[in-house]
Amino acid sequence: MTETPSASSNVPTGSAPADGAVLPYKIVTEKLIRVTEVAANRLKQALQKDGKEKGALRLAVIGGGCSGLQYQMELTDGPRPRDFLVTSRGVNIVVDPKSSLYVSGSELDFSDDLQKGGFKVTNPNATSQCSCGESFSA
Repeated sequence: MTETPSASSNVPTGSAPADGAVLPYKIVTEKLIRVTEVAANRLKQALQKDGKEKGALRLAVIGGGCSGLQYQMELTDGPRPRDFLVTSRGVNIVVDPKSSLYVSGSELDFSDDLQKGGFKVTNPNATSQCSCGESFSA
């Protein structure tokens, strides 16, 4: 059985495993975060290169940057207890409950831009963003 997260009613839950087991994390829909095709392809390549084909990208929001909050991303083997797991375009994204409050409704994209390339989050909850695009406030 999948519980509705108490941290946010904006995080829609998915379904439990078919065998009825209770997971230590929550499976949620792409309404939390969705991934573009370009980002999914790049993430698959990065996971394969890191030997974590069945792994995930952990997306967190931490304090810092010139606007007060910034994104932190890392490749991980999978979700931790209490995490939210989103599968979008065949890749897994894991988000901790606190960060989910900030990223709900966001899109993860990838840019090949020479100076500002890499994974980028388009976040509808950001009320302002610094000029470098690395931090935001909500």
